[in-house]
Amino acid sequence: MHFSIPETQEQQDANGTAFTTFNIHINGMFHCSVRYSVLHTFHEQLKKEFGANQLPHFPPKKLFPLSPLKLDERRILLEKFVQIVSQDPKIANSDVFNGFLLSAQQETQKEASEDVVLDVYLMNGHKITVNIKSTDQTDDVLEAVASQIDLPDDYVYYFGLFLVQKEVAGDNSIVRKLQEFESPFISLKYANKSGTHRIVFRKSFWDLSYEDDLLENKISMNLLYVQAVNDIERHWTLGSKEQLKHLSSLQSKGSKREYLRLARTLKYYGHLQFKPCVTDYPHPSSRAVISVGNKEMNFRIQTAPNVIKEGNFRITRMRCWRITTCLSDSKEEIRNPSSPRLELAFEYLMAKDTLKWITITSDQAILMSMCLQSVVDELIRKKQGKKIKRPQDRNKTVSAIRPLQRGDSYAGALSRQTSLPSPIEETPKSNGQSVIENNAFDTIGDDDL
Repeated sequence: MHFSIPETQEQQDANGTAFTTFNIHINGMFHCSVRYSVLHTFHEQLKKEFGANQLPHFPPKKLFPLSPLKLDERRILLEKFVQIVSQDPKIANSDVFNGFLLSAQQETQKEASEDVVLDVYLMNGHKITVNIKSTDQTDDVLEAVASQIDLPDDYVYYFGLFLVQKEVAGDNSIVRKLQEFESPFISLKYANKSGTHRIVFRKSFWDLSYEDDLLENKISMNLLYVQAVNDIERHWTLGSKEQLKHLSSLQSKGSKREYLRLARTLKYYGHLQFKPCVTDYPHPSSRAVISVGNKEMNFRIQTAPNVIKEGNFRITRMRCWRITTCLSDSKEEIRNPSSPRLELAFEYLMAKDTLKWITITSDQAILMSMCLQSVVDELIRKKQGKKIKRPQDRNKTVSAIRPLQRGDSYAGALSRQTSLPSPIEETPKSNGQSVIENNAFDTIGDDDL
């Protein structure tokens, strides 16, 4: 996960007393705004749960008000603290960590726990309406959607909830996968101020062998079918004229199983495609369409009018990758500093003893990084012989944390919580940029292809 604290915010309490909060962004999106005292209490809870020796340095309290320079130093130190603790799987998956983030989101948005109706969509626009609590976590909502459509428990976590945005051109782009530490209702409510966002239910795995399980059940097979049709219609999956004609014939006959079996033979089937972006491969300022799937990152680069060059980079040959957030000198970014340039760079084993850095500039760089990490996580899980979790495997104590009520504070909520894996390794650097680095070679090698 990519945590950052890019700015502070001045606020006033009910008595008119001014105080400073720190805005926490997760995976490139604003999540919550918290005071130093709240983060200090969070640190104390982590010390009780995991021990002080397991935690990084936390900026100490100060007796006197901080100058703007000292306040920014505290912001940077707090950002480092959150980034480092979030890379420890035991901490990142604990009740203390997830409960803190959920409560902080709820309090920031001033959202009391209440009965609400949430619309969740399939990729073809079909709407599924569920009755939930406004503060329900992502997995609670995912299970509610699965129950609503009678999806068997064994297949629930083959799917996930994704925040999707409708672009100006009319297409839908995936913003991010919703995580367990957030409330989908609150996240959608905050993101949907422009009315262009919705939550989508779609498959959440990369290895196509998992589809063999889903084809045995009518509900799960229909879900795969809907997504496959959508991916072909939006040209995420490509086929020859003959293949597309055959698919159209199967679709008209309602032969969904046969449709899926043929679709799986098409190019880029199962890939998640990103918006057009810029890369320095094969040369600087190359325009490209990039997708992730089948254990690789695919580049389609326009090298000349009507000429497309393709490059495939196997994820198991990426030594590491990093996200860099930086501001350029462009007038647009000076006017809008909240929209910095994002870069994803990965170090690739081009040949024996030959490593090369390749950089992608895209506002979906964090989503690309999360996709790469989830591919690695899936490879590790399969290598260890682990199966996709089921509802009964969940640590229900996280869901059992009482949501904040009106008048509650973060500190009070944290004091009621007790404490378990985010596999991304992050290396924060204090060079004016936010850099997140991920190492893949330590856990996965070419023998896993």
